[in-house]
Amino acid sequence: MNRNVILAGVGGQGLLALAAVIGKAARTLNLDVKQAEVHGMAQRGGVVQSHLRYADRPLHSNLVRTGTADLILALEPMEALRYLPYLAPTGAVVSSRAPLVNVPGYPKEDDVLVEIEKLPVHRLVDAGALAVEAGALRAANMVMLGAGSPFLDIPEEALIGAVRSFFADKGDPVVETNVRAFRLGLAAVRTS
Repeated sequence: MNRNVILAGVGGQGLLALAAVIGKAARTLNLDVKQAEVHGMAQRGGVVQSHLRYADRPLHSNLVRTGTADLILALEPMEALRYLPYLAPTGAVVSSRAPLVNVPGYPKEDDVLVEIEKLPVHRLVDAGALAVEAGALRAANMVMLGAGSPFLDIPEEALIGAVRSFFADKGDPVVETNVRAFRLGLAAVRTS
């Protein structure tokens, strides 16, 4: 087993927490995990992306090569499009529907979504609404974890365990909100 994942978003969306949870889940399965991340701007709104690789054999590079990503998991749809050159021919794109318009000249939302919908394997999720339903808008990243989970090749139980572990020091209400967010994201792609 070998998985190459690109996580894409902008500052303040919780992308690095998302990467940490996936990495934690992969480690519980004794997989070799490599990660590299780029923080565009330290301030809220700058580009943030992470290359995440895990396998049942030793990995020697942190970076996902162009054309080899099994999954692009995006917290913002324009960021999903930015990383399409990394997508493998059989790869999937799972993205939040809601744009975070943070630059002048941001394309029309419908135009961005149409480009994602042209891809052979894609899922678009209303992460914000599902996060609010779970109990906190800040849990949109865990909604997207749930939505992307069918493409991660990591058992659901391991991912939920990693969510519980990652948020444990924040208290039970925060843990349960994030687990609900994960489950709502997973349910959204199972019914689409």
